[in-house]
Amino acid sequence: MGAGGWRIRVRGQVQGVGFRPFVWALAREFGLRGRVWNDPEGVGIEAWGPTSTALEGFVAGLTARAPGLARVDAVEVEAFDGAAPEGFEIAESRGRGAETRVVPDAATCPDCLAEVLGPGRRAGYAFTNCTHCGPRFSILKGLPYDRGQTTMAEFGLCPDCAAEYRDPSDRRFHAQPIACPACGPRLWFETGGAEVPGDPLALAVGVLRAGGVVAVKGLGGFHLACDAGNAAALALLRERKRRVSKPFAVMGSLEALGAVAEVAGAEGLLRSAAAPVVLVPSRGVLPEGVAPGMVTLGVMLPATPLHHLLVAAFGGVLVMTSGNLSGEPQVIHNDEAREKLSPFVDGFLMHDRDIARRLDDGVERASPPMVLRRGRGRVPGVFPVPFQGQALGLGGQMKGAICAVKKGQALLGHHLGDLDGVLNAAEFHRAIADYTALFDLKPQVVACDLHPDFTATRAAEAMGLPVERVQHHHAHLAACLAENQWQGGKVAGIVLDGTGLGEDGTIWGGELLLGDCLGYERVGSLTPAPLPGGDRAAREPWRNALMRLDMAGQGDLADRLFDGPVETLRAMASKRVNAPLSSSAGRLFDAVAACLGIGTQSYEGEAAMRLEALAVEGLEPYPFDGLDPAPMFREIARDLGRVPPGVIAGRFHEGLALAFARVARALVEEGRAEAVALSGGCLQNAVLHRALVRHLGGVTVLTHAQTPCGDGGLALGQAVVALARLERG
Repeated sequence: MGAGGWRIRVRGQVQGVGFRPFVWALAREFGLRGRVWNDPEGVGIEAWGPTSTALEGFVAGLTARAPGLARVDAVEVEAFDGAAPEGFEIAESRGRGAETRVVPDAATCPDCLAEVLGPGRRAGYAFTNCTHCGPRFSILKGLPYDRGQTTMAEFGLCPDCAAEYRDPSDRRFHAQPIACPACGPRLWFETGGAEVPGDPLALAVGVLRAGGVVAVKGLGGFHLACDAGNAAALALLRERKRRVSKPFAVMGSLEALGAVAEVAGAEGLLRSAAAPVVLVPSRGVLPEGVAPGMVTLGVMLPATPLHHLLVAAFGGVLVMTSGNLSGEPQVIHNDEAREKLSPFVDGFLMHDRDIARRLDDGVERASPPMVLRRGRGRVPGVFPVPFQGQALGLGGQMKGAICAVKKGQALLGHHLGDLDGVLNAAEFHRAIADYTALFDLKPQVVACDLHPDFTATRAAEAMGLPVERVQHHHAHLAACLAENQWQGGKVAGIVLDGTGLGEDGTIWGGELLLGDCLGYERVGSLTPAPLPGGDRAAREPWRNALMRLDMAGQGDLADRLFDGPVETLRAMASKRVNAPLSSSAGRLFDAVAACLGIGTQSYEGEAAMRLEALAVEGLEPYPFDGLDPAPMFREIARDLGRVPPGVIAGRFHEGLALAFARVARALVEEGRAEAVALSGGCLQNAVLHRALVRHLGGVTVLTHAQTPCGDGGLALGQAVVALARLERG
């Protein structure tokens, strides 16, 4: 095109991230005239330049030099006839709608942190932010995204902040949460429902150094904080919260975290705008009470100025775990915190900026990289999928999350917890209304699990829309395909998890599927074993070990290992009384852990996590007969007491990985599959993940990275399966 007028459309995450002032500055650099505005489709630009080269350089810079929080999906250009303005202006927004994205909350940027830690009017101010950082989704009440639609509406701007807000050359131009000590939220420390006079941070640090617990109001909810290096403080927190052994996340400066964990290779993720909890190898220097039985630590950098100031004042590593009653959602309101958290804490570090929606910290694995729990900093970010219709996936019963898909974009929502509890179920229903409104979703279909008693299934049936019921493990497979934008032929899906209702009415969980988003064939599975006591078998891993040892002809060993009602369980299994058959890989992990004497289960997945922590990698695999683990249990019976437990754990991981890799590879070599996809909650296990990839060398392997492999990703898979079926007609 020539050097006349160009109309430019920028699509993506381009609102609320400083994109218009960036365009304004870029246009001035290239000597352009014109205007830029926000509208329901993204950012619109009309530009006139002295040469086509200037216009081309400007357009190239829109993507190459975009602000850090922006994501440019497309830049569309067409010739335009019209009168050019004298200069380049930032015009008023046009139209209303929700085609563009709401931006996730972002960790404090270097410029704002320098202000907080340096001199000036924002020195030491805990609510400093700009267009490159700060609260977004957690304070948003509705669209369009402006100050009046956020919890900052009650804080009027002082003259200095107003001037920054109006200046296109200032990084706070149209930063909706802009604030300073003269006009913004305030911080205080309180005990017993009353504010304590003095420096709030110094008061909180005093409690922490004395071995106490402090509730800290963050971006998406309250944290419970204590000194991570104080064994007595850790024991106190565990006793008060009744959290026996589930690992705590810790927060500190990068230097402090590096002293307690191996953060090399994870710095980029830790420093990212999402600022998630990142699982990295532990150095073993913190007390056992931080993460009992684990060889990894969940570490995070401060995500807000408040947390930066607190960590700097404390001078060490702090536990920073969700502030909630066991099984309930994270607390977000001040009065709610006083009511529910007072028995846990010795003081509150409180502020008066309301939280509009609760967002747990995200959890991610550094190697192999994977988002394990989508939360603050990732949501409501979207990603492309190869489907254009509109669908709503409602997920499963555990690790609830919903997914909206619209015009080739998927919005996988935040972690909602297990939906058995009344409060979590209420959060689930609130999230449905929230995301459909924010995404302006008008679903053609709603998708759910096969299980008729799930909260999500009943919600789908009550929506008055066509319902697609998607088998649990097919949804896992489809989620992996959707994240990878797979548009090839059928794949071999290795889907390993705890439990999911199968098409045949039994409980599946160790599956080899052949299929795509449209459909699947179950071509293999772990040899099923009874689960005596049903759900109780998941809480008491020795029950699974008893069944597997009996099936391998090792009943005598089971008699020696286990003191429970062994004969009663055997009778239940033989008569199929409350002993459903299951091919679950999760229960297989439990069984091996119980054989090794580490079969405690104070929280979901504990036994399997302890087994992973114990495993020595790269050893000779235990044998399987196809996908039957009986030969493995016979060798474990031989090795118990003779071989180190870490070797047994390692050989189990290798054996399981090799067994599934062999049959999946065969499907590829036979031409029935074009690739292998890995999914299901067991793939959170890094040792298993690495072993599978290693044994599948030379084969195209699709894995999760940006979406959870576990039940937190089910809704995505359900939604794309529903759309695939819809497109088929």
